[in-house]
Amino acid sequence: MSNNAYKDLEDAYNADADLTSPNVVYTASNGAPIAHPYTAQRAGTNGPLLLQDFHLIDLLSHFDRERVPERVVHAKGAGAHGEWECTDDFSDVCLASLFKKGTKCPLTIRFSTVGGESGSSDNARDPRGFAIKFRTAEGNWDYVGNNTPVFFLRDPAKFPHFIHTQKRDPATHLGGVDDATHFWDYLSHNPESAHQVIYLFGDRGIPYGTRFMNSYFGHTLKLVNKDGDWVYAQLHVRSDQGEKNQTDPEEALHASPDLMQKDLIEAIQKGDCPSWTMSAQIMTRKQAEEAWTTKGINVFDLTHIWPHKDYPLRKIGKITLNQTPKNYFSEVEQIAFSPSHLVPGIEPSEDPVLQSRLFSYPDTHRHRIGVNYQQLPINAPRTAYPMGNFQRDGAMAFFNQGGRTNFLSTTDPIQFQPRKVNADKVHADFVSNAVVFLSTIRPEDFNAPRALWEKVFNEEMRERLVMNMSKHMSTVKDKSIIERQIGIFRAVSEDLASRLEKATGIQGLKTLKGVTFRGCHNGMGGPDVVPANDLPHTEEYAYENGGPGQARPNYA
Repeated sequence: MSNNAYKDLEDAYNADADLTSPNVVYTASNGAPIAHPYTAQRAGTNGPLLLQDFHLIDLLSHFDRERVPERVVHAKGAGAHGEWECTDDFSDVCLASLFKKGTKCPLTIRFSTVGGESGSSDNARDPRGFAIKFRTAEGNWDYVGNNTPVFFLRDPAKFPHFIHTQKRDPATHLGGVDDATHFWDYLSHNPESAHQVIYLFGDRGIPYGTRFMNSYFGHTLKLVNKDGDWVYAQLHVRSDQGEKNQTDPEEALHASPDLMQKDLIEAIQKGDCPSWTMSAQIMTRKQAEEAWTTKGINVFDLTHIWPHKDYPLRKIGKITLNQTPKNYFSEVEQIAFSPSHLVPGIEPSEDPVLQSRLFSYPDTHRHRIGVNYQQLPINAPRTAYPMGNFQRDGAMAFFNQGGRTNFLSTTDPIQFQPRKVNADKVHADFVSNAVVFLSTIRPEDFNAPRALWEKVFNEEMRERLVMNMSKHMSTVKDKSIIERQIGIFRAVSEDLASRLEKATGIQGLKTLKGVTFRGCHNGMGGPDVVPANDLPHTEEYAYENGGPGQARPNYA
C-alpha cells in the first residue's frame, strides 16, 4: 500500500471527524437524505410497520451491533496522541531508526486498568496498562507495558486462570470488592506473585490518573545494533511530572470514575502537555548468565527486576502527548497493540510469558475488531516505502492491494529489502529435549519484594500496606487461604507476616518448606522439591526456572 493511500485514508478520516453538525445532511447509511430521524413507515396510522422502511431497519440493526467485544483485560482505557523524539543517540545499541538522535515520529498511548470491565472505575486498586504505538518509518513498534515493573506470574498458561480470579464469581456474579476469596486463593498457591502483590497494596496501587504514572515494559527484549551485536534490555518510561498516587482508598472512592481520561484531556486542552522519558537497562549475554548464577536474577522472569545500582538506566528519548482524540471509539477503543509488532533491531527474548503474548494479542484483535484490524486508520503503519504483502480479502478489507498478484510471482514480482538482523545469531542455541515446564518457587524469588518492604517503603507506607491488605483479605471465606498467604509473606519478611497476623487475627504458616502449592513446584526446601498439585516426580518435569546459561543451584 502506498504512502499516498494511507495519507488519503488519514485525510478522509480527519475530514469527516472535523465536520460540524450544521455542515452535514442527515441520511440513511446509503447516503439517501431522510427528512426526519424519528419517523417510521406504517400501514395506516394504526397499522403495523412496513419492512420496506430501510431507514428504520438500518437504524435498529446498526444500533444492535454498536458494541464490539470489550477487551477481556484492559477493558477500561484512556488515550491521546503525541510525538516521540530521540534526544540521546542509542544507535550503538539498537539499529531501529527511531533510536537515532533527532528522530521524531507520531505516537498514540492507551492507558488502562487491567481487571475491571469497560464501565468500571479508574480508581480501582489494580495495575495499569501503558501501551504506546510508535509509528516509525520502518513500521509500527508497539511498546506494551504496565505501570509496575513486575507481574503476578511467569508461567504463560497461568494468565487466563489468574484473570478469571479478577472477574465476577460465576455463581454469585459478585466482584472482588465483595468477595476476594478467588483472588487470594490463586495468590496463596502462586508465591512468585509476592512482589507484585506488595507493590499493588502499597502506595502505588492506585495511581492518580495517567500523567503521573511510570511505565515498564517488564519483559526483557533483545536489542540488535548495525554490527549484529545484541544485548538484553529492560525499557522504562518515567513521568516527567513526577509520581502521584491516591494513598487514601476512601478518597479514591469519591474521585471521578473516569479520572484517567478526564484528567488527561483537560490537561492537554489547557496546554499542559504531559511527557515521559524513556530509558533502558542493558545486560550482555555474559552479564545475564552471571546475574542468574550468582545473584538469582533471571532476565526471562517477569517477576524479577534488575537492580539499578548494577544495571543503570541509560536515557534514550522523550514522549509528549499533545493531541486529544477526535473520536474515542475510533482512536482509543479500536487501537490494537501487540508486543509482536516489532521493527528491525528490536527482538523478543526467551521470556515465556512474552512469547505467549506475541501470539495472544493479535489473536484477540482479530476476534474483537476483525482480521483486517491493521487497516483501520488508527492502526495503519506509516512507512517510508509503499508496503504490500499477500494477505487478501476477509471482513472489511478496505485496502485489498488492487490487482497485484497474491503470491510470489515471477511475472509480477514484489520488491524486498535485505534482512537487517541475523536471526540465527540473535536467537540460536535452542537444541534440547522437550520438557513440561512449570516454575519453581525458590529463595531468590523473595529478594526483590524483601528489598521493597525493608528499603523502599518507610514506616507510614508499611502501615498503609498492612491496612489495605488486611481489609481486602477480610472478605475471604476460607481462612486457610490467609494462613498460606501470610506464610508466603513470612518468606519475604517476618515483620510483614507478624503485622498481617495482628491485623487479620489469623496465624500464618511458619515455613513454606514441604508445602504443596497448586500452581508451582516448591523449592524452598533446597534440592528436595515438592511438585505442584501432587504431581509425580518424573524426568518429564523441569524443576529449574530456565534462566540464561547454566542451571542455578537451588540453595535452601
